[in-house]
Amino acid sequence: MAKALLTIFWAFFFLSNQVLSRLDEFNFNGFKHLRNNISLNGVAEIESNGILKLTNDTRRLIGHAFYPNPINFKNSKIGKSFSFSTAFAFAIVPEYFKLGGHGLAFTISSTKELTGALPSQYLGLLNSSDNGNFSNHVIAVEFDTVQDFEFGDINDNHVGIDINSLVSNVSVNASYFMEGNSTKQALNIKSGKTIQAWIDYDSVINELNVTLSLSSSKPSMSILSFHVDLAPYLEDYMYVGFSASTGLLASSHYIFGWSFKMNGRAESLDLSSLPSLPGPKKDHTVLIVGISVSLVVFTVIAVSAAIYLYKKVKNMDVVEDWEIDVGPRRYSYKELKQATRKFRDKELLGFGGFGRVYKGTLPNSKTQVAVKRISHESKQGLREFMSEIASIGRLRHRNLVQLLGWCRRRGDLLLVYDFMPNGSLDKYIYEEPKMILTWEQRFKIIKGVACGLLYLHEEWEQAVIHRDIKAGNVLLDAELNGRLGDFGLAKLYEHGSNPSTTRVVGTLGYLAPELTRTGKPTTSSDVFAFGALLLEVVCGRRPIEPKALPEELILVDWVWEKWKEGAILEVVDQRLSGEYDEVEAVVVLKLGLICSNNATSARPSMRQVLRYLEGEAALPEVLAPPNEYDGKKGGDGGVDFEDFVHSYPSSSYFEKVSAWSSVGDRDGEVDIEAGSASPLSTTGGAHSSNR
Repeated sequence: MAKALLTIFWAFFFLSNQVLSRLDEFNFNGFKHLRNNISLNGVAEIESNGILKLTNDTRRLIGHAFYPNPINFKNSKIGKSFSFSTAFAFAIVPEYFKLGGHGLAFTISSTKELTGALPSQYLGLLNSSDNGNFSNHVIAVEFDTVQDFEFGDINDNHVGIDINSLVSNVSVNASYFMEGNSTKQALNIKSGKTIQAWIDYDSVINELNVTLSLSSSKPSMSILSFHVDLAPYLEDYMYVGFSASTGLLASSHYIFGWSFKMNGRAESLDLSSLPSLPGPKKDHTVLIVGISVSLVVFTVIAVSAAIYLYKKVKNMDVVEDWEIDVGPRRYSYKELKQATRKFRDKELLGFGGFGRVYKGTLPNSKTQVAVKRISHESKQGLREFMSEIASIGRLRHRNLVQLLGWCRRRGDLLLVYDFMPNGSLDKYIYEEPKMILTWEQRFKIIKGVACGLLYLHEEWEQAVIHRDIKAGNVLLDAELNGRLGDFGLAKLYEHGSNPSTTRVVGTLGYLAPELTRTGKPTTSSDVFAFGALLLEVVCGRRPIEPKALPEELILVDWVWEKWKEGAILEVVDQRLSGEYDEVEAVVVLKLGLICSNNATSARPSMRQVLRYLEGEAALPEVLAPPNEYDGKKGGDGGVDFEDFVHSYPSSSYFEKVSAWSSVGDRDGEVDIEAGSASPLSTTGGAHSSNR
């Protein structure tokens, strides 16, 4: 009797849960009533119809779903891994047509929590500090819908194999094979269609294969094969599951069914037996037609009313052509108003000629942000606003401040950035700083900014000239990593072409001398400004100090004189109390002088700069004088340098104060016509915030 009851119990368990009892093999045809068989994390949830939903269309989220029990992947005694196989059906439904964000990954991990993992391009798997570490023990097959240049993605619709890093070991365009046809068929993985994927690892021949199909049958040809021995990356027991994330753009990521098996072939899924996303029912044709007609009529009325109201109301929100080109607006004005508590003064971080910057907390994700509100009185507001969206909005690098989104409402232009809790670098190196940065912290910041500039100049799809590199535009995150911000003056151009402009913009002390003659910014003029930054970080002084002794007015000249005297270490910030690496300090000072050379041909590229800082190349023993200023002339072109200095009514224009934001400040900036030494306009100095 007892045996019969036990048999009935197990039969009921199998039928209701649709799961095999072996710990190394299971088959989920949908996930209804399987909450005890799936470990969920982040925003992942099982919907009432049995679909596993990893993320929704909210931005910057993570969703994890793992089989709750660890699986034996490896025999540590002989150091050999086992074969495994899995099949699953998934769909990616983007919030905006053709704009996916960010993707999902089948994951094998030593932990099912993945603590510290980031959303966006990190897919909820890793973060910026552990990406690439051998100790991660993370193996993933990514289905990525955003092209991230930092990780070398091939496009925004690819499949990649990742081992301990988001830089794929191998990747291919998403595609599939049809039976009897050896030609790859293109496959849009963010189309919302149900796609079945098979991932098979053969430990005998050390080969990992990925196969895709839109049907229940597994094609005989895989789209991706990778010869790899996974034994070094696997631990004895690992967890299997899925990870997905959203970023600036969002997608809903769904799993409809999942099978897995060790040392064998996972069972293919019958797509017709799996739960599906809700859609219109076929037998309600009349109702659908009626609703469609009603919607068309309603839409015509609504559009007519909108056109009427648009003509009647001044400054109504509009969407310009350029906004469509850079993507849909990310935030509503109401959302940003709520995030900043109605832009109240207590949330004010700083303000200057560009407008005001507020600290905010996004109501949905609770993410802290900095909201730059450009005032409509700003003469260059719209131009700078468009420039920042068109440039930094598509840049992805750990040493650049991330633009999260934007908003336009009437005369208000708003940009939303990652919040940098430690503010701008100038707060830590001038006069009475918040805290004294150690040499190790300063050197780390210098190398971080150099990495960011190398990415802008050479590693992105276009060359980006920043045009306003200075301490006030270097922001510090929670770990005091240096991030370059403020792209309002940035210029983009194709690699190998010549940028051109008729206006010279920037900040006194950082402007390369050739700019006043040619008006053409180059990567070399950015290197010149970076040289000034190097000197001010080491010396703790501004590039130009009107209050200083005459021989110390221009920082680069003072450092050069000390170099000639053989007393170069006398310029190192006295607040370090002698606690610094003398060799590194000399390298940075020497490099600062080389970058500050009047001759563009004498300045190194940012790739060379980074090699010097990393100790991969030795600096030249003999230095040419970086500047030939004699108090009258400014370098190569007969520009009266003193005109720049004395064109300001007082030295207050050179005094950096506490305004900080993801976009830095506009203190001491000039905007002049090429070939003229007198400023035509300035954006004004930054004022102290009330924080």
